Order: sequence, then C-alpha cells, then structure tokens
Amino acid sequence: MPDEFYRHDPWLEPYYFRIREWQDLFLAIRNRLSGRGTLANFASGHLYYGMHRSGKDLIFREWAPNATVIFLVGTFNSWRELDNFRLNRINSEGDWEIRLPGNSIAEGDYYKLSVHWEGGSGERIPSYARTLVQDKDTKLFTSVHWLPEKKYKWKNKRIKTGRRSPFIYEAHTGMSSEEEKVSGFDQFRREVLPRIAANGYNTLQLMAIQEHPYYGSFGYHVSNFFAVSSRFGNPDQLKALVDEAHGLGIAVIIDLVHSHSVKNTNEGLGLFDGNPGQYFHTGSRRLHKAWDSLCFDYGKDHVVHYLLSNCRYWIEEYMIDGFRFDGVTSMLYYDHGLNRNFTSYEMYYDGNQDIDAMSYLKLANTLIHELNPDAITIAEEMSGMPGTASPTENMGLGFDFRLNMGAPDYWIKTIKEKRDEDWNVEELFYELIKHRVEEKTITYCESHDQALVGDKTLMFRLADSEMYTSMSKDTESLVIDRAIALHKLIRLFTLSTGQSGYLNFMGNEFGHPEWIDFPREGNNWSYSHARRQWSLTDNPSLKYHYLNDFDRDMINFASENLLFGNADINKVYSSIDDSIIAFTRGNMLFVFNFHPTNSYSDYRIPLTGRYKLIFNTDNISYGGFNRVEDDILYISSRRMGGSLSEPPSLPLYIPSRCGLVFMSRPVKPINQST
Repeated sequence: MPDEFYRHDPWLEPYYFRIREWQDLFLAIRNRLSGRGTLANFASGHLYYGMHRSGKDLIFREWAPNATVIFLVGTFNSWRELDNFRLNRINSEGDWEIRLPGNSIAEGDYYKLSVHWEGGSGERIPSYARTLVQDKDTKLFTSVHWLPEKKYKWKNKRIKTGRRSPFIYEAHTGMSSEEEKVSGFDQFRREVLPRIAANGYNTLQLMAIQEHPYYGSFGYHVSNFFAVSSRFGNPDQLKALVDEAHGLGIAVIIDLVHSHSVKNTNEGLGLFDGNPGQYFHTGSRRLHKAWDSLCFDYGKDHVVHYLLSNCRYWIEEYMIDGFRFDGVTSMLYYDHGLNRNFTSYEMYYDGNQDIDAMSYLKLANTLIHELNPDAITIAEEMSGMPGTASPTENMGLGFDFRLNMGAPDYWIKTIKEKRDEDWNVEELFYELIKHRVEEKTITYCESHDQALVGDKTLMFRLADSEMYTSMSKDTESLVIDRAIALHKLIRLFTLSTGQSGYLNFMGNEFGHPEWIDFPREGNNWSYSHARRQWSLTDNPSLKYHYLNDFDRDMINFASENLLFGNADINKVYSSIDDSIIAFTRGNMLFVFNFHPTNSYSDYRIPLTGRYKLIFNTDNISYGGFNRVEDDILYISSRRMGGSLSEPPSLPLYIPSRCGLVFMSRPVKPINQST
C-alpha cells in the first residue's frame, strides 16, 4: 500500500474522504488527458502551435476559438493585413493555421497576429512565441522570427542529481552585474557562474526567465510563457549558460509562474481572442486583487494543455533541471490564502480549496518527473497545506520540496523585536526544525524577498549605517563585529538545522549592502540598486570577503559531509539562560553560543567520546577572533571534584556569539598485557 501522507498525522483522519476525493479527481483527469499514452504526449502544444518549419515551408498555428479572422502581420508585409497572410480556421476547437513559403519571413523579422472578433480587434503576440523584442520608446513587445538553421549543440549532459540535496543559489540575471545596467546571460555565464561554483552551490535558481513587460516585477508578472526574457539575451545564450552550469556540476532550475498572468492585452493572454475567459476565470475570480493580475482557469483542458506544455518545453528545449513553482498558496485557495493564519486543520479542507488548481499541480509534478526522474520541483507554499511535498501516488501534490518560508520571517522578527540577550535558543531550534514528517523542505534565512525595498537584508539590518563607514579592516567597530558574528551564526544555525536543502540569494552570502530597487519613476529610473557590487567581496581590505569565505567553506563543509543525509537531529543540551544549545547530526556535534558577551570555559555537554573541531565561525579567516584552537582533540571526562556517580561529559570552551562543529573520532582500543 502506498505511504499516503495523511497516515503520518492522526489529525488528518477526519479529512480522509476529502483527500481521497481530490486524488480521485486528479486520477480521472490524468487518465482522460493521457488516454492510452503518457502525459508528455498530451503536453505537446509547443510542438504544434506557433511557428515551425515543414520541409521548405513555414507553418504557423494558433488557438483562438472566439476569433473570426486572423492575419499574420509584420516587417515582411509592412504590417498590413494581406490575404496571402490570412490564417484559416481548421477545426471546431478554434485552431487556426497558415502555410507559407520558407522565404516569406526572414530570420529576425518582427511579427504579430491581427486578431478580429465580433465587436473588436487587436494586435496580439502569438501565445507560443519563443523570442520577443521590446521597443525602446513604446516599451511594447513584438515577436521575432527565430528558427535558426543551426541548432544549439549541447556540450554537457543533463545533471544526474539522484535527487541529491540541493544547495541553491537564487539569482537574477539582469541585476547580476556591478554595472548600472541590465546584465545578460553571457556576462552572467562568464562572471557570476564561476563564483557560484567556487562557493560550492550545486543548484542555480534563475529568476525572471519567462518574458515579462515590467522589469521591476522580478519576473513574477509573466506575459509570454514560452519566451525567454529578451532583456537578458536570446535562446542560445540561455542554453549556453545552462550548458556551462551543467559542465560545472550545477543543476539549473527556473522560477515557473503558473499562478497568474499579467493583465496586459498587447503582450499577454488577457483578451487574446476577445474572450476574457479564454485562459482565465471570468467574473469575480478573474482578477487577483492583491497582485493586480489574472487568474488561470485550471478547470479548462486547453489551459491545462497550455501550462503542461510549458513545463515540457523548458525541460526539453533548455535542459532545465526543475522548477520553483511561484505562488502555490495563491493557487490552492479561492481567496488565495489572503488574510488567513491557517491555525486549524479545518482551514485546509473547508471548501475554500480550488480542486482544479490542485489537480493541475499534481499533473504538472507527474509530467515533470515522467520527463526527467532527476528533476526537482519546489513549492513556494506558505499555508502549510498537508501533502504539498508528498508524491502524487501518496495522495500528495507531488512536489519534491517545500520552501521553509517561516524561517526568514522568524529571524527578522527576532532581530527586530528582541534584545540579543533575550534570544531563546530552544525556541530558535524548534522553529527551524519543525516540518511535516512526510515533507522535505528547503531552508533559508533570507532570499530575494528580504532584500527588496521595504525590507532589509540581515547584514544591512544588523549593521545599518555602519555598513558605509566601518567595513574597512582598518576600522574597529563593535556594531560590525556583532553584525558579522550574527550573520555567520544565523547562517550556520539555519543550515545545520535544515532538513533537506538550503537556499541563498545572490550577494546575501557576503552581506551585500543596501536593498534591491529596480528602475522606476520613483527613483528616476536608476539602476544603482539593481546590481550586485562584487568588488566589495573581492577587495581584501574590506570585511565583506570574510562573510563570502565563510559561506564558501560552510557550503562545502555541509556538502562534503552529507549534512542533509544525516537527517536525524537530536538535541543533547540547551540552556536558555546561557544561550547555549547543542545537537548531534550523525557523527557531527553542533554547539552554538548566542550570548552577546558570555564565553564559557569547561562547559559540559552530556556526551561521551572523542571529538575534533572541524568548523568554527570564530575563525580569524572569517572575521572572528580565533578564541578556539582548531587542533585540540576533545575527550569526555568526569568533572574535577565531581561525584563518581556523575557520568563523563564533554568539556568545551565556547566563546560568545560562536558556532562550533565537531566530528566524533573512534575511541582508541585499550592495550591489554597478556
């Protein structure tokens, strides 16, 4: 019998029939859509629609059931509606088609569709357009004819992850350069990818890959789902980036935004054939009021076909190794989970759930793993919906991982609201280790969310104005000392209590100063905050490199010692008064002292054995004070003057604001004389 996720939680028993009902609906839809084949056979819209070669000819198809007339217009016909560029409706489903001589449209020509319907018309970008360009003056997009005779030749094979633990580097191509501009795929490949590899990350998460009209949306207001964002380069340049990452052993996943779409009609799908309900809900469910965007109707086969084809397209065309699904919470609930605290199980099963969206997510995860068993899928889901990261065969939604979105919020809340000496180490520990037993989670202490205008990165929040005055090695500052120490402590504590994977956003590893603010009217369209200042961490006279060096060694330490393979975390000691907590993970012992001033000599941890220090946040190469010797073998013993009945314990020196990692050593056998 499959290990259904609800069996791990007795509180779910009253909702079994609802869970079973959702599963039955998914299975019925899957069987209907796949027929006697596979979901991949169904998810093939990109192979049919859009522009393709057919022998020496070009063939173009579009789905527009409400249209009455469609013309192909572009630079090749002076944007005129000519009869020889008029599409023919070929079936009752609403498919349109035109076949043209291969020389009718030249490589690089611009084109759109001129779509007519009862009572109106408009120019539209094809729904399966793969390459766009944005007009510098009007800011409008148009499709570019991109069918190169020479296809990109892959040099490296897809990553065989074996579902390895992901150490994820979240990055935005456009703001990855130090220059005040929009950076591109080639520059990212040359300049940033080597940094990611050097720091030990095995997974690159690329943001904003799907085309989006507004740069400042961070790529989350997608208009054209099959098009690579033209701001960063062309399809071959993205392929070269992915290819080189694979050569470095780095898997590449992208943010996949299937939770909503822009309202734009010139670029998007909002009023593609004149029918507002072609892809989206109508009435009160059409508009996502919090995001000012449109909500897909996942109950329509054509919509499911479009989105599943999109999943397959990115996997096959760009060798993408998986996806972080954006806005899963918004998809799961009719009210998008807004203004709900999800404090009771009833809130997961009270009829507010969009079962069509649930079925789509199950279908998407099934398809992705059918296409590539090594692919990983991550849910950005904050409500705690049970079964989100449980396989579909176990009645779950099928995601491999759920983002532990509560962790960064908890760190920010702790820093903002509590004095350092009031941090409760037991509360910190249990907040970070809690997760549903059936789920794997990706932990992190800050992502792009915490770096945006309106918030602050951890380092900026800890150091504040002294980021500008006291990061030189020639300047002494208690504020910076505290900031650097806590920045390292928070990262190591978050990583070491993580369950299955870890994430960091580009630049946060070295305490990038200031916030992220994309060009907009309010900042006079400046790029000064939409970039990453790598020179800060490259400058040996500044303290930023301490944090980068620490991050590099921390990631490599965790990876080399298979930290997440040692999933069982066992607390062996804690003292709220002393701000000390210790726990084991396999043969590793983690000891943290969060106290701002108190260091402890001969501090006893109730463990027996021999231990060697293998990682130390107080190392001078990380901006620490070298208060702990690295080459000492720590051996358990009885306390001096203690009772003979008292068991041996491990004596340690634990400096203030310090994290120590020890590895147990085999006990030497006692030589016995004969």
